[in-house]
Order: sequence, then structure tokens, then C-alpha cells
Amino acid sequence: MLTKKLWPALVWALLILVLTGLPGAYFPEVKTFWDWLSPDKSVHIFIFAVQTFLLLIPFDEQYLAGRNRFLYRIALLSVVILFALLTEVLQTYVFIGRYGNVYDFIANIIGVGLGLLAYILFNKKKKTKY
Repeated sequence: MLTKKLWPALVWALLILVLTGLPGAYFPEVKTFWDWLSPDKSVHIFIFAVQTFLLLIPFDEQYLAGRNRFLYRIALLSVVILFALLTEVLQTYVFIGRYGNVYDFIANIIGVGLGLLAYILFNKKKKTKY
């Protein structure tokens, strides 16, 4: 059952790899921290928020006990953050025409946090509905 619900997150991760591997000439360059609100950073926030949300769904349903759920959430958030770091490293060393950026990584982490927040709010609303 877990693997069936994990597919959307895996497909989304593949999409993230494809998007982060596209040549960078089509994206605006960010030179300062204050430019992080550019459309490029918004995309980073969005894609990693969705990734976090999609990963939390199958694992939270699998591990509903209080302490276990907390530990699995921490582990999943760590995995998504490491994946975000991996995308920036791949952009620097593997993908042609792309360059990793610490501000992109910060936006990715913000996206992870917003994905967790969205999931918690979604679950809270879902529980009060029933």
C-alpha cells in the first residue's frame, strides 16, 4: 500500500530533476539575497513544498503513532532537504549551463517548511471535517 501512494512523490522528484537540469539561460540570475523573491525562487519554493507534501501523505498514514510520526517526519524532511542540496550540486557539477546557488537552496528549504505547514493544516482541516 505504501509504494502505491509513494508514486506521485517519486514522479514529482523526477520532474524536479528534469526541471533543474534544463539549461539556465532561460532563468533570471540572482546576485543578491534580496533578489530571492524573483520568480525563480518562487518556483523553487513551490516545487519543494509539493515534494514535501506528497512524501508526507503515504508515510504519515503508515506511521500514525505519535512519536513514530514525529521521527518519520524529521527523517522525511531531512531526505527532501538532502535532495534539494543534491539538485544544487548537480547543477554545479553535472548539468550543462546550470549553476548551483545557495539562495536556491535556501528557497528549497523554505519550500520544505511550507510543504510541511500545508500538510499539517490540510490534515487538521480534514480531521475537523469528519
